[in-house]
Amino acid sequence: MLSTTSRTTLGRAKDRGRTGREDLYAVLDAGLICHLGVVIDGSPMVVPTGYGRIGDTLYLHGSTGATSLRGTGEVCVTVTHLDGVVLARSAFHHSMNYRSAMIYGRPRLVEDPEERLAGLRALTEQLAPGQWDATRKPSRKELAATTVLALSLSEASVKVRQGPPVDDEEDYALPVWAGVLPLHTTWGTPEPDPAMTADLDVPEHIASRTIAMK
Repeated sequence: MLSTTSRTTLGRAKDRGRTGREDLYAVLDAGLICHLGVVIDGSPMVVPTGYGRIGDTLYLHGSTGATSLRGTGEVCVTVTHLDGVVLARSAFHHSMNYRSAMIYGRPRLVEDPEERLAGLRALTEQLAPGQWDATRKPSRKELAATTVLALSLSEASVKVRQGPPVDDEEDYALPVWAGVLPLHTTWGTPEPDPAMTADLDVPEHIASRTIAMK
């Protein structure tokens, strides 16, 4: 089960909450980008960035000079999937269908070499499964310029809304179109880098993914 701390207990629309840890994994594993919220010198900062998950740990990375990774204070990480716009009969009841996760905690700096590589692999595989084994691995210089953070998933919440609009009873008779505008994200055709020195086919792990997502 997910945590029930004061920060993860839903105050509104409690029926949209999900309490299973598998619900959290499903939202995270389906995503490509998260938003990292930090406080730097007393000011809030929210940064979009990539991530990867291994078990109950979320890995984040960036340049050693990145302001958002400067400290190891409390952070909040969110991942959201927008599945549709919900159009109601009244402006008040317009909504969105979505799946979202929110993680709180204090990340730790990953210094163990093996865990650093595992975290970077998870990040790469989150964006493009199979890509880590197809590319050159980070050099010592590149690793020295990279910060890797690990954030426990011990304090997290999941919220999901699906389905048609919910209007006030007296509004259902209004002659206003209501329903859902579904939103789907799909991959386009891979575009080769013009700087490639050889005429290479699109690798199977990339081609199969773009076909599967269409």
